[in-house]
Amino acid sequence: MIQEICGFGIHLQFDGFRIVYTLIACFMWLLSCGFSLEYMAHYKNKGRYYSFLILTFFATAGVFLSADLYTTFIFFEIMSFTSYVWVAQEETPGALRAGSTYLAIAVMGGLVMLMGLFLTYHALGTLNIDELRTILLSANRQTLESLYPAGLCMLFGFGAKAGAFPLHIWLPKAHPVAPAPASALLSGILTKAGVFGMLVLSGSIFYHDEKWATLILGLGVITMFLGALLALFSINIKRTLACSSLSQIGFIMVGIGCMGLLGEENLLAVQGTFLHMVNHSLIKLVLFMAAGVIYMNIHNLDLNVIRGFGRNKVLFHIIFIAGAVSIMGVPFIGGGYLSKTLLHEGIVEYTELLHEGHAVPLLFNADAMKAIEWIFLVSGGLTVAYMTKLYICVFVEKNADSKLQEKYDSKKSSYMNPVSTICLLTSAVAVFAVGQIGGSAAKALAAYGGGFLDFEKAGVINQVNFFSLVNLKGAAVSILIGAAVYLIVVRGWMIKDDKYLNRWDDRIDLEDTIYRPVLLTILPFFGTLVSRIGDTLLDSIVVLLRKTIYKDSPLHEEKMSRAYIPVLGNIADFCLYIKRWISSVIRGTERPEYARTSTGSIDRIDLTIRAELRMLSRGMSFGLMLFCIGFILTILYLLFI
Repeated sequence: MIQEICGFGIHLQFDGFRIVYTLIACFMWLLSCGFSLEYMAHYKNKGRYYSFLILTFFATAGVFLSADLYTTFIFFEIMSFTSYVWVAQEETPGALRAGSTYLAIAVMGGLVMLMGLFLTYHALGTLNIDELRTILLSANRQTLESLYPAGLCMLFGFGAKAGAFPLHIWLPKAHPVAPAPASALLSGILTKAGVFGMLVLSGSIFYHDEKWATLILGLGVITMFLGALLALFSINIKRTLACSSLSQIGFIMVGIGCMGLLGEENLLAVQGTFLHMVNHSLIKLVLFMAAGVIYMNIHNLDLNVIRGFGRNKVLFHIIFIAGAVSIMGVPFIGGGYLSKTLLHEGIVEYTELLHEGHAVPLLFNADAMKAIEWIFLVSGGLTVAYMTKLYICVFVEKNADSKLQEKYDSKKSSYMNPVSTICLLTSAVAVFAVGQIGGSAAKALAAYGGGFLDFEKAGVINQVNFFSLVNLKGAAVSILIGAAVYLIVVRGWMIKDDKYLNRWDDRIDLEDTIYRPVLLTILPFFGTLVSRIGDTLLDSIVVLLRKTIYKDSPLHEEKMSRAYIPVLGNIADFCLYIKRWISSVIRGTERPEYARTSTGSIDRIDLTIRAELRMLSRGMSFGLMLFCIGFILTILYLLFI
C-alpha cells in the first residue's frame, strides 16, 4: 500500500488469480522482449519502443494486483497511454490512424469509467474490491438498483479495453500495424486487463445478479460470433488473429455471464472462464510471434504474398500447430479444448436448470439458451475454419509466384535467429503443456485462480470427464462445422483464380459509418449550434433589456450601440474584432465598420474595446472558459498538492 496518492492511495493485493496473471504477464513480456531483439533490429526509435514496453508492463501488473477500483483505474489509464506508442510505433498513416482510434476509445472509456467510480463511491463509500461484495450481500434492493448506472459506466471502460462489442473497433486495426511482439501483448494480456474489470464487476458488485449476467452473456454472444466471422473473411494474417482475439474475448464473456446466471452452481463456468483466459493469453503469444517471423522475412501480411512461406520449415510448422490446434479446441492437444469444454458445460448446465424449473429466465429461456449453445458451437467451427485457412495458406499451398516460392524454400533455417527460436519454442511448449498436464491439473489451476471469481469455492475442483463421449461430441460438432465452412466458404468462394479475395465489404465498418461521423461531425456541429444560440440569446436579451426596460443613460446607450459592441459578444467575435482592428492599424486602412466612431479618435477606440470586454465578460462562452480553467486547476491540485 502506498499512501497519499491522489488522496486515496495505491493498494495492492496478492491471491491466486492475481499471482497467476502477474506471472503470466512476466512470462509473456520476457518472451516478447527476447523476440523483439531480432524483430526490432532494423526499426527506428527502438529506445522509445523498449521504454514504453517496460512502462506498460508495470502498469499492467498494477491492474492485476490492484485491491481497489481506484488503483485499477490509475494503472488502467497509464497502461492505455503507454501502449498507444506500440500502435503508432511505425508512424505510417495507417498506424497513426489506428493509434488515434485506440487512444480515443481508451480516453472515452477512461472518462466514463471514472464517472462510474464516482457513483459507486457515493453509493457505497468504498472502492475496495473485497469490501464491495461484503457490503452488497447485505444491501437492500434500492441500493442494488442504484448501482446499475455506475456498473454500466465501468463496463463501458473495461469493455473498451477488452475489445467487447460494440467498442471493439480499435482491435482489428491496431494489431496489424503494431509490431508483432507488441500485438502479442495487446491481444494476450492487455485485453485481459479489461476482462479483469468485468470479473470484478460481476463477482463483487453484481454477484449472481441475473440482469447483469444477462447483459454480459448477450454482449459475449455477439462478440464471440462477430469476431469469428470477421476473422474468417480477413486475408491479412495479423488482422485474422486480431479478430480471433475479439471472438475469444466473447467466449470468456459468455463464461462470465453463465457465472452470474448459475448462481451457486457456477463452478464449471468459473473454472472455464479463468482457464480460457490463461489459454488465450498463451496461444496468442505463440501465434502473433509466428506472424512476426513471417513479417520479418517478407515485410508483408497479405495471405496472397505470404502463401507458402512455411513449407519445409519443420520447427516453425510445429510451433504454429501448437497454437492453432489449441485455439481450435482439438481434443488431446493444447488447453483450448479443456477450457471450451468447461464453458460449454456451463451453458448446458444452465439450460438444464431452466428445463427443470430450478431457474427463472429473465431474458434467455431454455430455447434461447439452446440457440446460444449452437452459436457457441458454430463460433468454435468458424475458429476451426479460419485457423485452417491460415495453416493451409502458409504451410501447405505454394505461392502463385514461383520465384517467390523458391526464395521462401531457400530459407529453411535462416528465417529466425537462435534467441527468437527459443522464445517461440518456449511459448509453444507452454501452450502444449497446458493441454497435456491432464484434466485434473488444469482444473486445479482453474480452482486456484478461480477463488478470486467466487471466494466461497476457492480450491474446490469439480470432477468433469473431459474426454467422455458427450464432451468429445461437442468438439466434433465444431470441427465438422469448421471443415464444412472452410470447404464451402474459403475454398469455394474466397479463392478465385488461385487468389484469396477480400469478400468483406469495407463499408460495413462501425468506426467509419457511425462513430467518426457522429463523434467528429454531427455531435460537434449540434453542440456548437446549441452553444452559439444560447450565447447569442443571452446577450441579445441583455441588450434588449438595457435598451427598453432599463433605458441606460445616453453614454451607456452610446456604448451599447452597434458602433461599440460586437454582434454576438462572445470570445470568437472579440478576437475577430481585435484582429481586424490591428490589421487596419498596420495597413493604415479604415477600421472595421462596427469599430467606427464619430471622431475616429484613439480614446473612442479604447472605449470600444473596453465596452466589448465588459460585454464579453457577460457572455456564456466566457463563463464556460472560466469553468474549464477552474476545473483544470482543481484536477492539478488534487494530483500534485
